[in-house]
Parts: sequence; structure tokens; C-alpha cells
Amino acid sequence: MVTFSKNAAMSPELRDCRFLKAARREPVDTTPVWIMRQAGRYMPEYMAVRSKVTFLELCKRPELAAEVTVTAQRVLGVDAAILFADLLPILEPMGFELEYARGEGPVIHNPITETGDVDRVRELDDVAALEFVFEAVRLIRRELPADIPLLGFAGAPFTLASYAIEGGGSRSYAKTKGLMYRDAGAWKTLMERLVASLARYLNAQIEAGCQAVQVFDSWAGCLAPGDYRRYVLPWTKALIDALPRDVPVINFLTGNPALLPLQREAGGAVMGIDWRIDLGDAWRAAGEDVAVQGNLDPVVLLADPPTLRAQTLRVLHAAGGRPGHIFNLGHGVLPETDVAMVKALVEIVHESGVRRP
Repeated sequence: MVTFSKNAAMSPELRDCRFLKAARREPVDTTPVWIMRQAGRYMPEYMAVRSKVTFLELCKRPELAAEVTVTAQRVLGVDAAILFADLLPILEPMGFELEYARGEGPVIHNPITETGDVDRVRELDDVAALEFVFEAVRLIRRELPADIPLLGFAGAPFTLASYAIEGGGSRSYAKTKGLMYRDAGAWKTLMERLVASLARYLNAQIEAGCQAVQVFDSWAGCLAPGDYRRYVLPWTKALIDALPRDVPVINFLTGNPALLPLQREAGGAVMGIDWRIDLGDAWRAAGEDVAVQGNLDPVVLLADPPTLRAQTLRVLHAAGGRPGHIFNLGHGVLPETDVAMVKALVEIVHESGVRRP
């Protein structure tokens, strides 16, 4: 069982907020909810800011990142804000040339193409190059309501490695798996450098003012359980173990429910799950002594209001009123989503979440 100390530096309003109580598996008045990618293209307020700058500029200008973060929390009425940032800028000071190409998503122009390229990956001894992220955290924390926690985040070692090797997204992750299988020494070196850099990065987010962090292993679902155990689990665990025990870590993995027991073994106070498994089944697979986050299919938000209500209630029913459920989508909200449907989702969860004395 994961336990958290009562952080003396944290205000009573934050310590006793719905989200952190649920992360500690304590009873709450109603189910807390936040939405992955809650500041995004579906939101007019976000697009008004985004129309003036590129995506990377938005990430690197703290005042703008703070604005869209705080606005999303306020507009939606969610129980937590999540820092507006991206998984990949940490790779720039590690030696990678990153571009967000219009219509193509992130592109790394100098990916790892052979095992010897791992030698040019720089471990971040100093995260000063990412100061724009920490300044955004400080600005957001000052603007958020006293009882709303701020979540930081980073990519998991495997997911970042896959971007660095593939040069972008992939269907098969053949290049990543090829290096992983072909050269255990190069894979170990890459993982060590990523873990050390990510640990410094997430700890700096926490020091700047985040109350919890999420580790996104968005691509690990491409792996067989045996490969996850051998090549990924030790490094995800090393990262999570390097973070303060009194700060909840959400270990989010998507695409392969068979990995849930191993995901739990890798660590984290909260297991983030996608929609490919019933939430009740997922909780049993992960273990009853851990919190669970999820797991509505984001496409449900494109349906009609009665379907949204029915599907939301189905997830809440699967949670069974147990302490430790944080409602979320199984992945990020889609750009074509109507913001009114997201607001409706939050209202349904708050109205229908099981209340406790």
C-alpha cells in the first residue's frame, strides 16, 4: 500500500482536496474528475491564444502556458489543473533537434538510427534549459484556486526513447524494438540517461509547485508482457522511485490491458488506464490497494448527450463506490470535441459520483 505523509508545506485546502484524497484512497464527497489534454484545440479560449503563436512557442512562454492551463480548469470546473506543456521539449537539451511540423505532429530530425548514436544523448545534469516549464508552474500555482491541485507530467522512459529512435510516431515501433532487442548495452545506457534526466525534471516541477505528477507511457502498449518486464519495468520503476513519496504519481499506460499487473509493479499511487478494459476488471488486475484513474473512451464525447450520460454512469458503476477512483478519459480529449460535452461530463461525474459521509 502506498502512503503519503502530511506535507506541512501544503495548505489544508490542497491537502484535503478531492483529487489528493482520492489519490490517497480516502473517502470523498463525490468522484474527482480532470481531463487529459483539457487545454486543447477543442476549446475556443485555447485557440484564441494558439492562433498567435506556434505550439512550441506556447509551451515555452510561461505566461501563455499559465493562461491556457488556468482557463481550462476554470471553464470546465474540473478538480485538478494539468500543466500545459509537452512530452518532448526535454529531448532538446539532451541533443535532439525537435520540430512540430504543421499537420505532422512532432518530428525529430536527428533520431537515433544506430546503437552508436546513443553515445551522443546527453544526460541532463542541470534542468535550467527547461526553466520555462518551472516558471509556468509557479505562475499557475499563484492563479489557481486554493483547493485545486496542479499536476505536472513527463513522458516515461520507453515512450521518450521511442520518439527519439523513431523520429516521431509509429505504428509498429520496429526501430525502437530493434535497438532494444539488438543491443542490450545501448538500451541500458539510453534508459539510464533518460531516467536520470526525467527524475531531475519531475522533481523540479514538484519543487516549483506541482502537487502530483503523471508519467505518460503512451506507447508501451506495443510491447508483449515479457518484453515490458525486461526492457521497461525496471526503468519506469527507477523513475517513480526517484520522486518524493508524499507526492502522488499517476502511472499512465495505454493500449494493452495485459500489462496492468506489471504497470502496478512499476509503481505509482494511481494507475491510469484506457477504455480497452472494464474499470472494475482493471482495478482487480492492478490490485485493490491502489487508486485508479479513468477510463471513458474519448470518442464518447462526440456522441449525443444520452450516450455520454449512460457511458459515464457505466464507468462510475464499475468503480463501485470504492475510495480511490479519479474520473478521466482513457486518453486525451479529441480536437473535434464540443466543449459543451466536456462541461456536461464534469457535471455528470460530480452529480452522480458516489458520495460518502
